[in-house]
Amino acid sequence: MANHKSAVKRNLQNQKQRLRNRTVKTRIKNVVKKIALLSPASGAETAATDLIAAQSVIDKAAKKGVIHHRTAARKISRLTKRAARLTAAA
Repeated sequence: MANHKSAVKRNLQNQKQRLRNRTVKTRIKNVVKKIALLSPASGAETAATDLIAAQSVIDKAAKKGVIHHRTAARKISRLTKRAARLTAAA
């Protein structure tokens, strides 16, 4: 347990930030899963719109510092490749 006033305050701040980060990370997982579950029959338009939405969510998370900017770039790259495979297969 924290003994100093500043340590107590820092602990409360960390707890609040952890909850904020958790919601952002969950949102990232959901948009990635949405693209992963797309079938080739769903169409190129759906894949493109979902990709744009996912890219926005991931970029915002990187901007907030929830994930590293290179991690964000890697996730976006992989999602783009997956969406391109879906549109090529259709």
